[in-house]
Amino acid sequence: MIRLVVAQTPYEIDALQPAWEQLFSQQEEATLFQSFRWNRLAVEFFSHERPNVVLVESDSGAALIPAAIRNGSQLSLLGEELFDYRDVLCVGDAATLAYAWRTLAELRLPLAMTSFCEGGALERWNEFQITDFCKAPCVGPGISADEFASSHPRSARQLRRLAGAGVALARYGGENHRLLREIYSRKATLSNGCGNLFADSNRIDFMLAVAGDVPAQCQIFTLETTSTLVAALVTFRDGNVRRCYTTYFNPGWAHYSPGIALLFEATRLSLAEGLTCDYMTGEQDYKLRLATGSVQLYRAQGKLLQSGIREREVSLAACD
Repeated sequence: MIRLVVAQTPYEIDALQPAWEQLFSQQEEATLFQSFRWNRLAVEFFSHERPNVVLVESDSGAALIPAAIRNGSQLSLLGEELFDYRDVLCVGDAATLAYAWRTLAELRLPLAMTSFCEGGALERWNEFQITDFCKAPCVGPGISADEFASSHPRSARQLRRLAGAGVALARYGGENHRLLREIYSRKATLSNGCGNLFADSNRIDFMLAVAGDVPAQCQIFTLETTSTLVAALVTFRDGNVRRCYTTYFNPGWAHYSPGIALLFEATRLSLAEGLTCDYMTGEQDYKLRLATGSVQLYRAQGKLLQSGIREREVSLAACD
């Protein structure tokens, strides 16, 4: 017997919380971007994404697609532009996921762009033609904090130079909304509002909400003087992984390379705490300089078939 629920209002999504959280706990590869908490906040802050979350349950499995209709013309997954790794939740019989996709196919909307990680996601997206997108550099496991530090003497030297210039390392929790707003406002200003995610104040407000909701899971590392924010790194604890979500550095201090020096030190401290570090989507030089490995990201395209409607082409491509 199949049970189908399509949630389109905050109240209906709240009713899915127990099933959502159970699926999340059972899918080993699920990231914080598939959590109920992050998705529920996305519903609250991004009104141009109208929720269309599909839950399918049977005696042999369950699947949840955190879908939304964006601007009335595209099918997407919740999270706007702020969720790095997109995915569905599926446990047990994969037929439940196929049923959920067929339900969404009835909307006859093209899918907006998205990306997903290697591993079991390849099977969850196997109805589509899958192609490589890019990689997400990472550090660990298999390397100690001391081994990591000895592999990057230049970054350690930069930290000492910064300390000599009066710059100190500090750590804060996600409840520090003043600091978070300063970091994201500065990032928006750096690009003069052009092509920068955080030129939209809604996105800044979302980051404050998601960091403050469970403040212990958010750690903000900074390099600062008594009067100047030199560099900052906003991270989120996700199981045994520290996801390095946002980096910022003050252009006036660029000759000290404070951004990479801070990422180095945050990684060293994380390894000492038993955590690995995910540098997130993109193979930028500063990430590759420190990374010990990477996770492959994919994009997919293909066709969804729905009995009683025409065959249509849909595509899933990276939005980053």
